[in-house]
Amino acid sequence: MRVLVVGGGGREHALSWALHRDSPDAGLFAAPGNPGTALLGTNLPIAATAIDELVAAVLQHDIDVTIIGPEAPLAAGLADRLRAESRAVFGPSQAAARLESSKAYAKEVMRRAAVPTGTSATFTDLDPALAYIATHPEPLVVKASGLAAGKGVVVCASRDEAADVARAMLAGHALGEAGSEIVVEEFLAGEELSVLALTDGERIVILPPAQDHKRLGEGDTGPNTGGMGAYCPVALTTEPLLTRVRRDVFEPVLREMAAQGAPYEGVLYAGLMVAADGTPNVLEFNCRFGDPEAQAILPALAKGATKHLLDIARRRWRPKKQVLAATRAAVTTVLAARGYPEKPERGAAITIPDALGSDVLVFHAGTAKDAGGNLQSAGGRVLSVTGLGAGVPAAAKASAAACERITFEGKTWRRDIAWRELQRAGAA
Repeated sequence: MRVLVVGGGGREHALSWALHRDSPDAGLFAAPGNPGTALLGTNLPIAATAIDELVAAVLQHDIDVTIIGPEAPLAAGLADRLRAESRAVFGPSQAAARLESSKAYAKEVMRRAAVPTGTSATFTDLDPALAYIATHPEPLVVKASGLAAGKGVVVCASRDEAADVARAMLAGHALGEAGSEIVVEEFLAGEELSVLALTDGERIVILPPAQDHKRLGEGDTGPNTGGMGAYCPVALTTEPLLTRVRRDVFEPVLREMAAQGAPYEGVLYAGLMVAADGTPNVLEFNCRFGDPEAQAILPALAKGATKHLLDIARRRWRPKKQVLAATRAAVTTVLAARGYPEKPERGAAITIPDALGSDVLVFHAGTAKDAGGNLQSAGGRVLSVTGLGAGVPAAAKASAAACERITFEGKTWRRDIAWRELQRAGAA
């Protein structure tokens, strides 16, 4: 079997690691991959958004299954192109991927499907947006409707701040095309939770929920990022809560997508805000594995979990369980470059000790090899360091200890990943 993982970040290294663990004899390819995926298979120097070249590579290398990691190639229709060539692919169609590529569209789907979510309004013109903001309760949230690499959501403490953000997106084109349409939404209080489900459009298997840490600084301060860390399992996720998420979120959304002629296949990520009364309100949908959630969820699963992905892609999935439980705890800490997220520095030499321990996994994200074969930083989020343990406190300790030992100039990281769970466990 030959499997291609599209993408070159920490998520794609984690997917490649899980596939290699489950199917060590499979031929693994990554496009473009990174120095971490190169240790597991063959990197193809093709950008994740080079759709024509990727399709050609699948045919040239006779790839059996393609797993698409990032959102951009899904939004560009890579899955459709591969299916048109009768190639098995894990990932939704371009039409179904609009659940992520257009927050305005996702809001409309949720409205039609009666999915619990914050009230909102969508705008392409500045004046009506400012008029709506002027009467909106504080705080409020302004979102770029399009893909903005995790930087298109701004929680605004005041209407004045929201108006400035709207001006920057709609008039100042701060986020380019992604911000040409915005969603103004009510602020929802509670605790955030990432719940991912595998689906073939009808059947649903829920993965171990995770919690992401989006803010740059400890104590959830500073600017939003693509994610500074994640952990699972999360004690907040009781069986009744997951039953509600299945019944009130995943099932109605899948029915609505099918009714619109865009059946959803792949992994559907629901970013939730769980209210004090236990109501799971949807903040957003992603049409792929989260990053860094994948680096925590995949190692927490039992060996063999990637067979679900391969079977969904080959349209022969017959799951026997409705939920895949975590078999161990995993805490992932992101080591970022100095200047991230605005202007990350590149080119810093990286040293990863050989003996970090059997309870640590290091996933490459923004790394590259220089002309001499030395590892260096090449992006904002450089490495994802996953600690494993019987419980979250032990996994957090393993992750933090490894982060201390990995070195590169300007290393930036949060030392409080999983802080809510540690407080719940009395280990904070």
